[in-house]
Amino acid sequence: MNGVSIVMLVLAALVVFTVYKGVCIVPQGYKWVVQRLGKYQQTLEPGFSIIIPFIDRIAYKVTTKDIVLDIPSQEVITRDNVVIIANAVAYINIVRPDKAVYGIEDYEYGIRNLVQTSLRSIIGEMDLDNALSSRDEIKALLKQAISEDISDWGITLKTVEIQDINPSNTMQASMEEQAAAERLRRATVTRADGQKQAAILEADGRLEASRRDAEAQVVLAKGSEESIRLITAAMGDEEMPIVYLLGEQYIKSIQHLSESDNAKMVVLPADILSTVKGMVGDKLKV
Repeated sequence: MNGVSIVMLVLAALVVFTVYKGVCIVPQGYKWVVQRLGKYQQTLEPGFSIIIPFIDRIAYKVTTKDIVLDIPSQEVITRDNVVIIANAVAYINIVRPDKAVYGIEDYEYGIRNLVQTSLRSIIGEMDLDNALSSRDEIKALLKQAISEDISDWGITLKTVEIQDINPSNTMQASMEEQAAAERLRRATVTRADGQKQAAILEADGRLEASRRDAEAQVVLAKGSEESIRLITAAMGDEEMPIVYLLGEQYIKSIQHLSESDNAKMVVLPADILSTVKGMVGDKLKV
């Protein structure tokens, strides 16, 4: 092989290498940033493209897929001076790769810090109860706060979600003690109300029973009065009705005495009428 053949082979190899360096095939889901002599030249879209070899170079390969950024947990102080732990996750998309790589040194680091700062500011204006129950509101305020800032970097914020927002360990212990005390207080109040209602019902029962006893006494008195009147009308003697009634009560007493467990023997007087008259005494003679 002579020298001319060697030169031709070298030139052919050089041409092939030059063509290889000038041909770019960008895969789907990416955009390539091209620099010419150290200065931004263009952004290559997915597909086939040609650049000037040895002058142009691929400086950055930027994904156009949605990027998930995990925002680390941090301590946040609420308006009522309660420390809570909060973290989030942000979904972003790079629409202008040139701005993303030239507008900020590290856009992921910048967005994480921006979200953390905005999150502290938003929760710092809320009370503990609002912060724990207003995730949607915090999310909306957070998205509004950082969307405009990151748009200058050619980045769109798709959404941002609050993963966890919980009181600190010390605060959780205090809340548990408070909840336990509240449950104990409610149990005490409920028990006291129950005892109060029971006492009221018991008093109402005694009152109703006393009222019924009084009504029964009245009914019995009226019955006795009617009995005396009927007996007097039937016998026509002022002495006999009283004797009759006293005798009836006397016999009932003897009967109850005989039914007692302690009673061994009951002796009835032979002349019950004289016995009853003796109980009344001289009053029957008036």
